[in-house]
Amino acid sequence: MPENGTWNARLLFTGREWLARQSIKVENGRITAIVPAEAPGTDPEAEMIIPAFIDLQIYGASSRLYSVFPDAETLSLIHQFCVHGGAYWFQPTVATNTLEVFRKAIDGVRVYRQNGGEGCLGLHLEGPWINPDKRGAHIGSLVHPPSIDEVRSLLNYGEGVISMITLAPEVCSEEVINTIRSAGVVISAGHTNADFRQANDAFLKGIHAVTHLYNAMSGLQHRQPGMVGAAMLHEDVMAGIIADGHHVDFAAITIARRLMKNRLFLITDAVTETGLGAYRHQREGDKFVADGILSGSAVNMLQSVKNLLMHTDTDLDEAIRMASLYPAKAVGLAGKIGCIEVGAAARFILTDESLSAIQVV
Repeated sequence: MPENGTWNARLLFTGREWLARQSIKVENGRITAIVPAEAPGTDPEAEMIIPAFIDLQIYGASSRLYSVFPDAETLSLIHQFCVHGGAYWFQPTVATNTLEVFRKAIDGVRVYRQNGGEGCLGLHLEGPWINPDKRGAHIGSLVHPPSIDEVRSLLNYGEGVISMITLAPEVCSEEVINTIRSAGVVISAGHTNADFRQANDAFLKGIHAVTHLYNAMSGLQHRQPGMVGAAMLHEDVMAGIIADGHHVDFAAITIARRLMKNRLFLITDAVTETGLGAYRHQREGDKFVADGILSGSAVNMLQSVKNLLMHTDTDLDEAIRMASLYPAKAVGLAGKIGCIEVGAAARFILTDESLSAIQVV
C-alpha cells in the first residue's frame, strides 16, 4: 500500500467513535493526523472507513493447509484470503502436530517476513499440550503433557515468531506456564477439561485468553460452570469465538457477548480442503469436517461480522470492534493495530454502510 497520502471518508469509525467527513493523513505507513476533510474527492474517498480486521486463528487457504505446506507461498495465500474478508492482520495457526512440523512452520514465518510478507502477527500453536478428552479433531496420538525441556526448546527455536500457544492449563505445570509467559507468548486456554476452580486458578496465574469459546472445553452447567463459566465471569479474560453458525449457536454468542462485552472477539478458525498431512479437511457446505468431526470453518472475517449483524443483536459498532479493536487488545497490540488513531498502523477498510463492497488499504 502507499506509505504516504490522504484518505477521505463521509463516515469514519476509529474503533471508538464515529466521525463525519474526515481525512486520514498517512506518512511512512503510520496515521499522522485525523482532521475534517477539506477537499473531498481529491484523493480516494469512501462512504465509510473502518479499521482493518484481525484474524488470530486461521489454518490455511486455497487448498494449502499451513501445517502441510509451511512456507511463504502458503502464508501469502492465507493473507490474500484474509484481505478478501477485510483482515489485513492474521495469525497462522498449526494444530497439534510433530515437533518437525512446528519447526518448519516457524521457519516459514521467518522467510515470509524476510521476503516482505505482510500482515503476519506471528505463529499460533494450538496444541499439543491439551487435554485428550477435549481434543476434538486434533490427532490423539500426538497429544501429551509437556516437559519443561520440550517447552524451552520450542520457545528458543521459535523466538520472535511464536506469538500464541493454546494449551489445557490442567495438564501443564506452573513452571511451564511461567516459562511460556516469560517468553512474551500469549497463552490461551483451549481444548481443556478444566473445572471452574482449575480455570480460575489458571487465570490467576496469568492466562488471560480462551480459544474458541464453548468449543472443546468444559461447558457451562448449573452445578459445574466449567471453563466457559469461568471465562465469562473473569474480568481479565478475553475469548475468541467462531461466528459461522455451526461451531456455536448464535443465541449462545449473544449470551456471551452481553456478559463479556469488550472481552469477546471474533476468529474464523478457517481451514481449507486437503487430502495430505495429519488433517484431512473436507468441505461440507459452509463448514469443514475431518473423519466426521467438525474441524474448521469456511468463513472469513467479513462474513463473521455480517453473521453477527444478521443473527444476533450486535450493532455495527460492536461487530467491527469484535473483528479489530478487541483481538488487537487480546495480543497486546491495542493502539497499534485494529484502530484508526494517530500513531497507529495505517491499515483500514474502505466500504459502504452495508459492508457490501470492501477494499483493504
